[in-house]
Parts: sequence; structure tokens; C-alpha cells
Amino acid sequence: MIRRRTHYGHLILALAVLAVFGSLGLGRFGYSMVLPAMQNDLGLSNAQTGAMQSANLLGYLLVVAFAGAAGAQYGARRIIVAGLAVVALSMALTGLAPSYRAACGARFLTGAGAAAVNVPTLALVAAWFAARRRGLASGIAVAGSSLGLVVTGALVPALLQSPTGDGWRTCWLVFAGLTAAIGVLAAWRLRDRPEDLGLTPSGAPPDPERGPTVARASSLAWGAVYASPHLWHLAAVYLAFGFSYIIYSTFFVQHLVRDLALPTAAAGRLWLRIGVVSMVSGLAWGALSDRWGRRLALVLIFTVQGTAYLLVGLAGHSLTAAYGSGLLFGVTAWSIPAIMAAATGDRFGPRLGSAALGLVTVVFGVGQALAPYVSGRLADATHSFAPAFTLAGLVALGLGAGGSLLLPRVKEG
Repeated sequence: MIRRRTHYGHLILALAVLAVFGSLGLGRFGYSMVLPAMQNDLGLSNAQTGAMQSANLLGYLLVVAFAGAAGAQYGARRIIVAGLAVVALSMALTGLAPSYRAACGARFLTGAGAAAVNVPTLALVAAWFAARRRGLASGIAVAGSSLGLVVTGALVPALLQSPTGDGWRTCWLVFAGLTAAIGVLAAWRLRDRPEDLGLTPSGAPPDPERGPTVARASSLAWGAVYASPHLWHLAAVYLAFGFSYIIYSTFFVQHLVRDLALPTAAAGRLWLRIGVVSMVSGLAWGALSDRWGRRLALVLIFTVQGTAYLLVGLAGHSLTAAYGSGLLFGVTAWSIPAIMAAATGDRFGPRLGSAALGLVTVVFGVGQALAPYVSGRLADATHSFAPAFTLAGLVALGLGAGGSLLLPRVKEG
């Protein structure tokens, strides 16, 4: 019996899941679970809590374009490890922050570090897998965000049990320790390209003539990326996702606790369930996009997500609507980043794909950075998160689904 050797790309994929878990699952979405306790202890308004998340996303926005280019120029492994170190340090600083302004500064650094992790990680996965497996592999990688929802939904309520009311600080310190451990693993086992080990991408036919090669960004046609109308169209669609999903993911737990009077432990259980459901979202939709095409998959995903946001936006204080909304969001949660990573790899190849993904993520980041502050102010003005969720739904359906429907077909290869 012949035993087939496991491709090294599978280890790369496992490490990619962990990198996304640390940088986004804990660094960004952990904030949603910690937020109610953090808000109470620091005496923050909804606008201030939104501004803290916007500080995180502004840091992400300012670094993300350079992260994609740096990954192509210097190698993804170096940038990812450095980014994980920054995320771990900044989460520790968040836990130690004595004031609102200090917390904003720490959150900014978390976003900057996360950008240095996320874009090179997804581009790395695209480089290690052939086109016919790229959507599926990217979908598995983004499950790190789902893992963050599961872990924080289960862990945070227990860590918050502090008589002094500052258990949220312990949460951030635990997040920092987990992320630092992931950084050590990444430094040890990540590799930039299959060619470095004399391999072809997983799913590609073997090439006996292929050996280690090193290609740097100086040899790449950057203009072919930045002048592409198709890329800017993808970027506009990605902006819709950034603006809409971050409103929901930032304030959904707060909506459960404050608007629906759900205990924190019960809100954590629902957040955990959303995380469990969402673990297959990127995988399933990534695989479907390999089969059906990226355009149709994006239209369907945005339609489901827009419905999820409108459900809590228009249903008032209905707990049933909140559970239904959570289910709809969960089945599609992280599918769009996976498809964007695959789509840029399809169009520009594994090397230029890192820069292309960085550019569309900059535009995505603009929407993502603006939305929490705008929606927080809207919630303060209306004393409800419903108008913010409604706005998210309209953006997802109009710019997201509508813009995706107009995307041209691209031959994937």
C-alpha cells in the first residue's frame, strides 16, 4: 500500500487559521464580547466605544496597503510574524490602559498589527494552492475569525467574573498571550512559497524541473495591478462588506445586552453559536465559488447578509429576530474575504495577488474604519442600534449585492 505524503501547504493552511485567529478573531472580534464590561468600567458612551473600534480599523487601514506590498517584496513570513508581535503587545497595552485615550491608542496598534498579518496570510494561502483549490483553502483560512468568536464566547464570560469589575483587563492579557504563542509557531514553520521547498502548489500537477526560486516585487508589473478597472470594481464591492459587517459585529452583542436585556453569559452563548456556524462559512462559500464562479457567490452572500442586518434593524426588540439574524450572518460571515483573496489570486497570480489584495483591502478598510464611529453616533442620537443595523443592510444589498452582479467574468487559472 502506497502512503501519500501530506503536502506542506496543509501545514501552511493550519498556521494561517491560527494567524487569523490571533489577529482578527481575538484582536478585533474579541472586542465585541469584552465591550459591555469595558464600557461600564471606563464610563464610555456608544460614540466612544464606536470610536475605539474605528481607531483599531484606522490602524488597519493605514498599514494594509503596505502590508500587501511588503509581503510581496520581503516575504510573507517576516511580515506576518512582525504583525503578530505587534498585535500581542497592543492587546496587552489595551488590558493595562488607564483611560479611554490610552485604550484608543492601543486599539490603533492592534489594527496596524492585524493588517500586517491578515493580507500576507491570505495571499500566502493563495500562493500555496492551485486555482481549483484556492477558494476552498482561503475559506478555511478565514475560519480563524470564527474560532475567535467561539473562544471569546466561551472564555470571556468566565474571565469577566471579577468583583472589581475589571475582568475585561484579564481578557486582553489572555488574548495577548495566545497571540504571542501563535507568533512563535509562525516564525518556526511558515514558508513563503512552495518553490522554496522545491514543491508546486497543492492541487497543481507536479513539475520535476521546479526548484527553489526567489522573486521580489522589483520585478513585478505594479501598474498592471493599480490601473486595473476590475480591481477597483472588486474594491468597491469589498468596501460594502467592510462598512456593513463591522457595524453588526461590533454592536450585535451590545444590542443583545443593552437593547434586549440579555445577560452577558447568554449573549456569549449566542456569540459562540454564531462562531460555530461561521466556521464553515468561508470553507463552504469558497468551495462554491470555485464551482459557480466568484460573482454569483458574492451576490448570494451579500443578499443573505443584508437580510441578516435588516432583520435586527427592523424587528425592534425581538429576541427571535436576533437569533435568526445571527444564524444568517453565521452561515456567510467570513466568506467574502476568502473569495476576495481567491479572486485577486485568479486575476493577478500568486505574486501580484498579494499587492492586489492589499489594495482592495485599503478600500475595504475605509468603509470599515468609518462605520463604527458613524453607527455609534447614530445609536446615541436614536437610543437604539436598530437604525445602524438598517443602514448596514441597505449598504450590503445595494452596493454589495448590486455591485457584485455587475462584476465581469474572469477566467480562473
